[in-house]
Amino acid sequence: MKQNRLFSKLVIGIVMLYLIIPLVATLLYSIANEWQNTVLPESWSLHWFQDLLTDKRFGAALWRTIMVCFLSVALNVLVLFPTIFIVVVYFPKWERVLNLIALLPYALPGVVAAVGLIKLYSSGPIAISGTIWILIGAYFVTILPYMYQGIRNSLRTVRAIELMDAAQLLGASKWQAFYKVIIPNVLSGLTVSILLSFSILFGEFVLTNLLVGGQFETIQIYLYRRMAESGHLASAVVICYFVLILLLSALILRMSKWIFRTTKVD
Repeated sequence: MKQNRLFSKLVIGIVMLYLIIPLVATLLYSIANEWQNTVLPESWSLHWFQDLLTDKRFGAALWRTIMVCFLSVALNVLVLFPTIFIVVVYFPKWERVLNLIALLPYALPGVVAAVGLIKLYSSGPIAISGTIWILIGAYFVTILPYMYQGIRNSLRTVRAIELMDAAQLLGASKWQAFYKVIIPNVLSGLTVSILLSFSILFGEFVLTNLLVGGQFETIQIYLYRRMAESGHLASAVVICYFVLILLLSALILRMSKWIFRTTKVD
């Protein structure tokens, strides 16, 4: 048992080092003034962070990215969660069809999807090419597999059908059973799916660049453009990006705990 625990800790430590070392190197480069032939930077400076945080384009791009990601994930949850719940509980025969639809984005490369969307929505009654709306629609489809798998697995894990039957047997309506029983039980799985989807959208570049480009500058496009100016500045953007993801993740986790407290049965 001790050997197994030691081996597990060793593996976890190696994985953590593998993940942390590139981030530490990026942080050092973002605060380095000169770093050529030495192991550590020759001099230090916060000049790059100062340039970044005083750039109005950075704040605007960051706000646009958060807004688009939030709207896409929220729309996905509002549409997909009730749909999957209804199919799993009341129409299980249709689950294979829904599974196939949800997995289609895996088989469609981002470049092909972007070109198809541009061609389809560049003219006609729904001419939304180059606008935020086509980006939200593309993001909605992009995170569809992740949200679907997370929600479906959560519903299966808690045995949603048995929970609904038990709640209704005790006198609860279908809505009360869904709101007071199902949601609190699948909230942890739903939160993980939301965090995963949010982080994926926050790093998506291909669709964003092809669909909106300079017409709607997000943090990904901003980072791509600033990389040509200075590697130090690009490293500062990456660090700010990482810190923001941590803060947003903590906020979502805190909100999920608050929702759980307000929805759980006394």
